[in-house]
Amino acid sequence: METIKSFFSNNGIKRFVIFGIIVLALYLLRSMINLILITFIFSFLMDRLVKLVLSRFKLNRKLTVITLYIGIIGLLSIGIIKYLPLIVSESSQLFKQVESFYTQKHDNIVITYIVQMLETNEITKYLEQGFTFLLQYFSDISHIAIQVLLSLILSLFFLLEKPKLLEFTLKFKYSKIAAFYNEIEYFGSKFVQTFGKVIEAQFVIATVNCILTTLALWIMGFPHLMGLSILIFLLGLIPVAGVIISLVPLCTIAYSLGGFIQVFYILLLIMVIHAIEAYILNPKLMSSKTDLPVFYTFIVLIFSEHFFGVWGLIVGIPVFVFLLDVLEVKSNPPKLQ
Repeated sequence: METIKSFFSNNGIKRFVIFGIIVLALYLLRSMINLILITFIFSFLMDRLVKLVLSRFKLNRKLTVITLYIGIIGLLSIGIIKYLPLIVSESSQLFKQVESFYTQKHDNIVITYIVQMLETNEITKYLEQGFTFLLQYFSDISHIAIQVLLSLILSLFFLLEKPKLLEFTLKFKYSKIAAFYNEIEYFGSKFVQTFGKVIEAQFVIATVNCILTTLALWIMGFPHLMGLSILIFLLGLIPVAGVIISLVPLCTIAYSLGGFIQVFYILLLIMVIHAIEAYILNPKLMSSKTDLPVFYTFIVLIFSEHFFGVWGLIVGIPVFVFLLDVLEVKSNPPKLQ
């Protein structure tokens, strides 16, 4: 009995067991994982925005939170009422244009070979599934709207009562479940420092990438800009792989507009924007420990998509970085001889 007690009194073992309990709890709540993730993302990003505003202006905190949320809800309402039908329509037209390109015959030997290769690897099938998912996701607005609304309400109350919530939660530190609280506090702080920061960086990078790419496509005379901008933003949330996936519809439309010269311009554009992202945005927004090798990035994305679906592509890398931080994997290990 004493051996068992001493075994579980070990800090490393205790931390591992509590971490396992947290993972099990999240697995049991997997049907609510969308609500949990959206609420966390809203809370984290809005909290950062509130801090930024309060650091610049001396305003009442609660009034600032309410004003910012009114602004966000107003923008979402305008987007849903005015632009959602247009986005769905343009996304549908965009898919039809890409599909018609791959189904029609081409005189060019290179294009014919590429199309045959894509058909052999069933790439068009995966593209069709992806576009269909996006259309269904936008079409099922009632379910999404309820989740977003609940997340906004929960994050609003969290930010309004954040000081009081922290004060109340601290009481558990001196209760009979103090050991459990201490470990949750440890994992929570690690989660915010890694997962939250990486998610924030992904959103900023995706937004900048979307604005620059959409502006360039507008100058080049691309059609369906609304649908393309949404697609570029969503794919921009996927590290590395999103850029590669976005090249398929962009190069297809570019070739149909101006042949290989237009495709060359698109590839050059993506290279320039990716260079801005890699050498300017990434070093400023992400710490060196998130600088994963491309091979690791793709492996994490493949496994996270398999287990968590589309959400896995967005949160896979942040979760992996969080696990690296928990396991204390150093960003600058000794170099191999």
